[in-house]
Amino acid sequence: MTLWKAFLALGFLLLILELITPATFFLSLAIGSFVTGICAVFIHSFNILIPVFVVVSILSLLLFRPFLRDNLKSKDESGIDEKYIGKTAKVLEKVTKFSGVITIYGERWEARISNGEEIPENSEVKIVRNESLIMYVESL
Repeated sequence: MTLWKAFLALGFLLLILELITPATFFLSLAIGSFVTGICAVFIHSFNILIPVFVVVSILSLLLFRPFLRDNLKSKDESGIDEKYIGKTAKVLEKVTKFSGVITIYGERWEARISNGEEIPENSEVKIVRNESLIMYVESL
């Protein structure tokens, strides 16, 4: 197998590893492998291609990983804090420590009391925190 085919095959293998373990580490190595594969079309010395692979992989790791990590982090944020926490909602079903339903923005949410006593139907509550699909509320 020629060198450029070997580096391209390695690049695809590294992309598959990146899909399995999304850490953006293997993506940097895959970029280095693809760039080295392109260089291998013109350069036939393995002693030159290995440093090219190492340098390009390190550069892509240093340049792209912080950028991708920041973008992935910002997409993971759901915006629940800004949209719901501290807002007023209406109780549809009595809210206790173990059950309850509220509505806000026309959406129906499971609710639990954060402290204090049960909150009856048709009351208004303030959302104080969120855990997964459950809003924790307190009376107004």
